[in-house]
Amino acid sequence: MNKTMKIALIPAAALLLAACSSSPSGADYDKIALQVKQNSFQAKGIATMDRLQPDEANSLCSAADVAGKPLDEKTAKAIEAAELKTVKMPSDGKFLGDWKEGEKIAQSGRGLTWRDKADAANGGNCYNCHQMDKKEISFGNLGPSLYNYGKLRGVTDPNAAASKAIVEYTWGKLWNARAYNACSQMPRAGHKGILTEKQLQHVMALLLDPKSPVNQ
Repeated sequence: MNKTMKIALIPAAALLLAACSSSPSGADYDKIALQVKQNSFQAKGIATMDRLQPDEANSLCSAADVAGKPLDEKTAKAIEAAELKTVKMPSDGKFLGDWKEGEKIAQSGRGLTWRDKADAANGGNCYNCHQMDKKEISFGNLGPSLYNYGKLRGVTDPNAAASKAIVEYTWGKLWNARAYNACSQMPRAGHKGILTEKQLQHVMALLLDPKSPVNQ
């Protein structure tokens, strides 16, 4: 490398070092991303601006993710305890609906976009993350397989006293997954109003009814 080239590279190196020294820290990236979204997102239909405001659990979990380490146990337990308080048991006392309707909900990914009507039923999009029915070959693997969910947990009669703990846990998990896993990526279907109580009962039947294809 000749002397002229070396001299020419000095300003470039100085600019690079200046850029590195002024780059945001990991803790600032969420704020920058939120600002970008706020500047570019517009409220339209049912997609309103409040969607851009993360709740405390989202903020804490996101910060831990940016830092590249799990949430500390004390904070995680505090989040789970707070989220557990949001779980509402079925108003009619019935946990299971119709598994055939539950399958339709699990297959559907529609809903919550600006194109949808506010009173239109949303889908659960369960197959996007889970295997459920062996006959379905299109499913995601972000979440664990739910095939034989009830069968593997010994639920032969969902209404029996012996099944109560699993039934109530499953309902709580569907209602608000963060009640059991502070930073769960699973949608809080009941707590956030994604699915109605009746829809949740149908999904419960898909998971726990012995006659459901999930348990065959």
